[in-house]
Amino acid sequence: MCIGVFMWQSHPKYPLVLLLNRDEYHHRPTKPISWWEECGILGGRDEVAGGTWLGCTREGRLAFLTNVMEPPPLPELESRGELPVRFLKCGKSPMEFVNDLAIEADRYNGFNLVVADLCAKTMAYISNRPKGDPVRVREVSPGIHVVSNANDLDAPWHKAQRLHNNFKELLDKYSEGDFPSKVMVEQLMLDTVKADESRLPRIRSFEWEYNCSSIFIDFDNRRGHFGTRSTTALTVKASGEVSVYERHLENEGWEEHTVNYQIRKVD
Repeated sequence: MCIGVFMWQSHPKYPLVLLLNRDEYHHRPTKPISWWEECGILGGRDEVAGGTWLGCTREGRLAFLTNVMEPPPLPELESRGELPVRFLKCGKSPMEFVNDLAIEADRYNGFNLVVADLCAKTMAYISNRPKGDPVRVREVSPGIHVVSNANDLDAPWHKAQRLHNNFKELLDKYSEGDFPSKVMVEQLMLDTVKADESRLPRIRSFEWEYNCSSIFIDFDNRRGHFGTRSTTALTVKASGEVSVYERHLENEGWEEHTVNYQIRKVD
């Protein structure tokens, strides 16, 4: 699942502010955000397939991913978590990458992917759903955007609209100073308000859709305990200073840590 909200190139001090919840079964092995020694990526890691839902580099590259809500995924398709890693390791511009990916997007279950070059101030979006339709590819415009489990950026789903509005209110509140990552996470990303039945997309079962209709998810089903495993707040200053705060579930308890670094080149 997962949901993210971000402000892109619309603030004089912060080119990017991103909040992202990662939702997954609690029994799936996962490593929290850290530096990958073998390739210089900062990100969490899915220990089953080896990919990530959010990653960035000191060269100013960034990628994050959500799954599209659809019937249960086909296990024979390739892991969506490899897509952020592929972008972070390559030298292509965001639009070059998503245009090339569009040719092979049917190798993956439904996804939304956002990729950015912070130094070049460019960001692109791609989704391979609805299935059978042309792959959605476009440059991301400045402003506030939400990526959810719908098949488009800024889709009018209940929790996407709720997060967008609450995020805007909080940005307005702190518009003159620094954005407090931990406060933003606590006030926005732990929201358990669910949608009315009339606002559900009617793609999967009522139980699944209702329980996944809040920003923060936590429920049991026949496969195990499912819900929000981590929340990340990533801020990038115009100076190139990046701060990545993560609140993550570890042995049934919540832990938090922050990683700061400097982008090596800022235009």
